[in-house]
Amino acid sequence: MVNRPETPNPLPAPGQDGLGQDRLGQNRLDHDGGNAAQVRPTVAQRRYLERGLREPGGKLPLFDPNGREIPRKTIEACIGHGWAEPWTANPIKPDWLVCRLTPAGRHILADLPPDEIRRPADEI
Repeated sequence: MVNRPETPNPLPAPGQDGLGQDRLGQNRLDHDGGNAAQVRPTVAQRRYLERGLREPGGKLPLFDPNGREIPRKTIEACIGHGWAEPWTANPIKPDWLVCRLTPAGRHILADLPPDEIRRPADEI
């Protein structure tokens, strides 16, 4: 076995500088709202997150208003960016991700221009 000297990593560890990266290597906000390059949610992600603004504790939905299951990809992307976090396990359906809105999720929605945030009356 050859001992090679370790080369120092020029980048700080995630969380030390307020930055983190998702699976694609894109910058995201830490759960504590650290300063990071701000990534904007997609339309689907924004609709998902907005529903948490109207629910107790910021609970995010499992289904859209039409009764279709929220795509796992959307939920995982929001978790990866720090906008949502797993909240509780569902004993009947353990594969469902029951999540809630994080402070970073509330922050990203608050930073969107008013015309990009749909109000409850807009859904009627």
